[in-house]
Amino acid sequence: MKALIFDFDGLILDTELPDFSSWEEIYREHGCELPLEKWASILGGTGESSFDPYEYLEACYGKPLDRETIWIKRRKNYVEKLEDEEVLPGVAEYIASARDRGIKLAVASSSPENWVVGHLTHLGLIGCFDCICTADDVEKTKPDPALFLASAHDLGVKPEEVIVLEDSPNGVTAANRAGMFVVAVPNAITSRLNLEHADLILNSLEDMTLDELLERAGK
Repeated sequence: MKALIFDFDGLILDTELPDFSSWEEIYREHGCELPLEKWASILGGTGESSFDPYEYLEACYGKPLDRETIWIKRRKNYVEKLEDEEVLPGVAEYIASARDRGIKLAVASSSPENWVVGHLTHLGLIGCFDCICTADDVEKTKPDPALFLASAHDLGVKPEEVIVLEDSPNGVTAANRAGMFVVAVPNAITSRLNLEHADLILNSLEDMTLDELLERAGK
């Protein structure tokens, strides 16, 4: 194995619970509920999902709503929730171990470049990766494999030489389609979803050292 590709949202930083929670609050203010199975269809990517939280809210509410007002309120709440989030357990250790071993590092995210780069800069991790591929670099995001294949190309490695670290079903599917070994590390939201199509599932990156993972993936 010559490369390690990290997802961003929910894997490096738990942006997903604050995101879902901020939408849940909006829905409940309007007497509605946001089912996790609906939200799950766009977690980690939107490539094959038509779910729109505004449209679904309006359908549940029964009439059109002021989307701009909702967007401003929801976004403010989301950003405030994110302020308390830190790098998820084991991420920094994996990055350090990979760099010590000469393993190439990438981030492949279905989010826009400014979102990913902004957060990685704030977290002090921006200089740790050999490449960063985002939604701005491909036509289709996860579950399409384009992000992972583009990352492997930029790193100069073959798909079978890559370990992907993911948290969402869409991300795991994308890595499967790219022909890469994929480890699912679910967070508070994605732990409730089906991730059985991953090659390995860990509760946290702290559960297994990089050396142990390299040995497991190489078998």
